[in-house]
Amino acid sequence: MKKVFRMAACAMAAVCALALAGCGGGDSAKTTLRIYNWGDYIDPDVLEQFKKDNPDINVVYDMFDSNEAMLAKLDGGAQYDVYIPSDYMIEKLIKDDRLAKIDVSKIENYKNIDDRFKNLAFDPNNEYSVPYTWGTLGILYNKTKVTEPVTSWDILWDETYKGDIIMYDSARDSMAAALKKLGYSCNEKDTDKINRAAQLLKDQKPLVKAYQTDAMKQEMINGNAALALVYSGDAILCMNENPDLGYAVPEQGSNKFFDSIVVDKNCQNMDAAYRFINYLCDAEVAAKNCEYIGYATPNKAALELMGEGYVDNVVYNPSDEVLDKCEVFLDLGDLNTTYNKIWEEVKMQ
Repeated sequence: MKKVFRMAACAMAAVCALALAGCGGGDSAKTTLRIYNWGDYIDPDVLEQFKKDNPDINVVYDMFDSNEAMLAKLDGGAQYDVYIPSDYMIEKLIKDDRLAKIDVSKIENYKNIDDRFKNLAFDPNNEYSVPYTWGTLGILYNKTKVTEPVTSWDILWDETYKGDIIMYDSARDSMAAALKKLGYSCNEKDTDKINRAAQLLKDQKPLVKAYQTDAMKQEMINGNAALALVYSGDAILCMNENPDLGYAVPEQGSNKFFDSIVVDKNCQNMDAAYRFINYLCDAEVAAKNCEYIGYATPNKAALELMGEGYVDNVVYNPSDEVLDKCEVFLDLGDLNTTYNKIWEEVKMQ
């Protein structure tokens, strides 16, 4: 569903439009809205309907596979109007003064967002972000290969599953698993504790089949691995395709994440940005979108439309007991470099 090929003429037209007018577009009758989102993180029909409903907006849509990759592209000079990062990255973007303030009074459908997902730690006054999805980090397992209860992070270091474990190719996520296994915080800043977690990941390396992101889903669906470190939305998609799969958040706790919509400070087309955000917050649109991507919606009106199959699903909508043991990732400042360096060392050793 990722669109990796475009006709040369379309690509050239997009380049020309950007060159002529920057964020706003060159044709006064048709402006350009550039959107940057995770791979496979919007229902294609939802995006196409927005284009049909807004013929005066030329939508340019690109995808990233990690918060760090997104930031690197922005640092490299790429310009986008609207993007959908995770909590800790939003915190960093706010600190770096890279985001525009959002006037939620201009977003009629903002009323659909559940109050539980407002005033979050990374944006306490709801000034810079509008919630898009949320979920947990946990373990996806194949019940034909794993017969023991999956209750602890320890299982990802179990010699029994050597060559049958897939780790998520992300410094923060894999470090979170190691830190939680040791009883530490996902946002650990103590050097000794960080180094112990790093050594755990290096010790685990001989057991790991692969470090992957999106490719992991098909591997697990096909039964090619016993265990994988995954996010809950990906787990649901995989479980829908393969009934032999299960998902668990370890008892030591984990990460609970929030991905939210933000607007770049240099966006010159705020009207188009507001229209897109308002569209995504529509109850029917949000329901259709989240049914497609698998992640939980913060849109209470959408959840009501989706019904008991989602409300009662403990993977999609975990209990407060599970969530109380989970932490939100926070921006680590200069330690981000340390975490990323450790992760590269783990993969290269």
